[in-house]
Parts: sequence; structure tokens; C-alpha cells
Amino acid sequence: MVNFDALIAALWIIPAVTIILMLALRRPHLAEYLNLLTSIAVFGLTLAILVAVPDKALVTGEQYILLTPLGAWVLFCVGLVYLLASIYAIGYMRLLPEEKPRLHKYYALQAGFALTMLIAPLMNNPGIFWIAIDFTTIVSAFLVGFEKEAECIEAAWKYLIVVSAGLALALLGIILFYWGGTFVLGPTYALTWANLREVAPKVPETLLFLAFLLTLVGFGTKVGLAPMHTWLPDAHSEGPAPVSAMLSGALLNIALLGIYRFLSIVDSGGYSLMGHTALLVLGVISLFVAGLFIVRQDGAKRMLAYSSLEHMGVLAIGFGFGGPIAFAGAMYHMINHSMNKSLMFFGAGNMMRAYGTKSMSKMRQVLRYYPVTGALWLLGAVAITGAPPFGLFLSELTILRGGILSPNPWAVWVMAILLILIFIAFMNHFRRMIWGPEPEPDEVPTLKLSLWNSLPMWLALIPVLVLGLWWPSGLWGFFQQAFMVQP
Repeated sequence: MVNFDALIAALWIIPAVTIILMLALRRPHLAEYLNLLTSIAVFGLTLAILVAVPDKALVTGEQYILLTPLGAWVLFCVGLVYLLASIYAIGYMRLLPEEKPRLHKYYALQAGFALTMLIAPLMNNPGIFWIAIDFTTIVSAFLVGFEKEAECIEAAWKYLIVVSAGLALALLGIILFYWGGTFVLGPTYALTWANLREVAPKVPETLLFLAFLLTLVGFGTKVGLAPMHTWLPDAHSEGPAPVSAMLSGALLNIALLGIYRFLSIVDSGGYSLMGHTALLVLGVISLFVAGLFIVRQDGAKRMLAYSSLEHMGVLAIGFGFGGPIAFAGAMYHMINHSMNKSLMFFGAGNMMRAYGTKSMSKMRQVLRYYPVTGALWLLGAVAITGAPPFGLFLSELTILRGGILSPNPWAVWVMAILLILIFIAFMNHFRRMIWGPEPEPDEVPTLKLSLWNSLPMWLALIPVLVLGLWWPSGLWGFFQQAFMVQP
């Protein structure tokens, strides 16, 4: 029998020890390899937990830890993106010679960010889950402002203020959920996801739905759903590229997990249609807003930030449709997006350093000067827009199939039209960068990129391609299992 307590303890202890060693030794070169080894260990542990996860919710750790198939899936996404970002960070951070004296602090923060994300999905108490999400905000804000430029500091403060305001609403929603439970269980009881689902049918409809709307808006702010998304373009575009990958590919999934768990409480209360429709509407709005802003972007990472808004909208639509098919599509989309968006931020980071600019209009003839990295970035762009034969095409198609069978089939057509428009706008930017005019003589890139800069792009692209050509039957069974088990 698998000892989950030991696996989870190792999952938390290893990054914590790494952080202490980095800060104590203060050796940048050693820190980057310590961080890499830690990410490999974390990836292995999250994979072991995913493979061995039981087919029902497991409560352990003195009732404080909850392990479910969906939670293990989100945890695995964190481990995967942390590994990819740690490989890439070695090459990327070496391109910032002015930051070398502080690199041990960067890697300590990166490991700390990963640690906070490894804690949140396993929390059985919604209040402690909220605290863990708040810790992810605090640690990642330091990473967003790490380069100490004015834009970075401004983005970090905006991130803190906007997300903190949203999380305050989420906390109020959790309090209302707890208050609703007091009508059934008395003035004090254990605040757990299971207890909230148990009492939901006896909680007044208005109170239950108001509590859900507050948590939807609150954690939706953390996810970056429109119109609460205003922090996301700045934070994703101003932080170091490995941090952007972790923000988009890992952190947003955790907040979305929180929303889905609160949605399951509303489902238990018998008000499934209202809850799912509310999430679905936010997803459609997010997709629409992302499309508008992608069309007019010039900043490479800022465009990718709006792409994150797009894909969080797709996930919200998938979970909002409900049903086993759309749910499976959303889970498949989550892993594909985590890998694909990491690849895209790595490519953007490479090109920004090579050309010395964030502006896509000044990144010209990318394939000529960087044939390998440029080709990987271009293929990643085709994949991230949901084109075949990559994994996101298959996941989005599955979500659309599930939507046809849902109570809200109207959203299928809206989603399909918006995805087509976003594809055209996104690829138009790459058309200019690949086949645009020659750069000016003083703008010709001369920077040489190392294997550390391209290896994680390969490691992300190949699985996304494989998952687009082949949907393993074991994964489908796992997704159906996850749908049947309370999240």
C-alpha cells in the first residue's frame, strides 16, 4: 500500500530544505543546480502521487490533507511546470549578468513559489486553502518584481493589490459558506469541503448562491478571469520568463481548482445549473476580452498573458458545461496548456534577450537568426491557438463536444467563433516576426542561446504533439474517475 503521508511530507520537505540551503550558502552557481535537482524530485513525487491516487477522496494528515484525482492532476501540473521552468531558468538567468549576485535569492524564491503551490491543492479545509493561495501571491509577487525595473515593481504592486482585493471577497464567501453550515451542524464544526457539501441541501438558496458568487469572483481574480484580469497582463509580462511560465502554467490551475470545489458545493445543494452557468458566462467573457486584446498587442509576453486569459476562459467554459465529456476535455486542456504555455514563455524570453526588446514589431526574421528556437516557438504558437495536430486542438474539440450535450449549448458556437478569431490574430503576429522585413543593422541579434534555453522547449513541445495524435485510454479512464469523485 502506498504511504501517501510519506510522499506528501517529502513533497514539502525537499523544497523547504533546498530554500534553507540556498539562503545559507549564498552561492548562485550551486543554487541553480540545487533548484534543478529539487524540481526533478518534486516532479517524480507528483508523478508517483498521480499514478497511485485512489479512486475515491482520501483524507489524511489528521484530517487536514485531501487527495483526490483532480487535486493530484493539478499537483502534477505544478511539478511538471516547475521542472521545465527550472531547466530554462539556468539558461535564462545567466543572460542577466547584473543579477548574478542575487541569483541564490531568485532560486530560493522559485523553490518557495513551487512549495506554496504544492501545498494548496492538498488542503482539506477551505480556509487553509485560502491561506495557501494567499502565500502563493506573496511569494510570486517578489518574483514578478525581481529584476527591480520600474515596470516590474509596478506590476508586482498591482498584482498584490488586485489579487488581495479578490481574495478578500473569496474569504467573505468562505465565511458565508461556514455560516450556512451552522444552521445544520451548530455554531462550531469542522470546516471541510465534505462538510460543506453535506449541509448544502439545507442551506438557504440565496445564501448558498451568494457565497458561491463571492468565491467565484474572488478566486476568479486569482485565475485571471475577465473582468477581474487586470493584474495578469502586467505580472505575466514583467516577471522573468520562468516565473511567467509558472504563473500561467501552474498557479492559475490551482485557483481554478478552488472554484470547482466550491461549485461542487452548489451542485450538492441542488443548484447546479445556476453555478455552472455563472462560471460559463465568466469563461465566455474572458475569451472575448482575450480576443480583443490579442489583436492589438505588440509586447511578446503581454500577448501570451492574454493567451493565458483565453485558456483560463476555455477551462472555465469546460468546467461550466459540466458532464463527463466536457470535464475530461477540461482536464486534458489543463495539462496541454501547462506545457504549451511554458514553451511559449520560454521562446518569448529567448527572443526578448536576443533582440533586446519586448516589442514583436522589432523581432524580425526570427527563423533566419534562430532557426531552432524560432521553429520551436512557431510550432508552439500553432499549438497554443488550438490547431491540429497538437493536444490543445483535441482538448478544445472535446470541450465543444461536451458543450453540445450541456444545458448551455449556445456557448459552443460563441467559443468556436472566438477561438477562430484568436487563431487568426495570434498567427498574424508570428507572420510578421517570421516573414517580416529585415531588421535594421543596429538591431540584428548576435546573442548565442545555450542548450538550457532550447531543451525545455523540446521537452514541452514533444508531449503536446504526442497528446494531439494519441489520447491514451488510461487517461480517459482517469478523467472519468476524477469526474465521479468529489473534487
